[in-house]
Amino acid sequence: MAVTVKIPTPLRELTADQGTVQADGASTLLELVDHLETTYPGMRERLCDDDGELRRFVNVFVNGEDVRYLAGLDSALAEGDEVSIVPAVAGG
Repeated sequence: MAVTVKIPTPLRELTADQGTVQADGASTLLELVDHLETTYPGMRERLCDDDGELRRFVNVFVNGEDVRYLAGLDSALAEGDEVSIVPAVAGG
């Protein structure tokens, strides 16, 4: 099952500057994070805090839906889904 993952610029150092990567076999967002960590070491610590939850400043969308309003890391994934990782932007 292939899922497309859009990688933001700050994380592209982990993906050899790839802006989009494919992940096979992940049926939940948590499984996707595990796959990304295996393929691109360092990804989990950038996405998840010490408790294993998504970091506050990292927004993740599955097909345009914020996973915080779905099931978080337990959000289901299906073949052809698009996951976007978007770092939060703040300013004043």
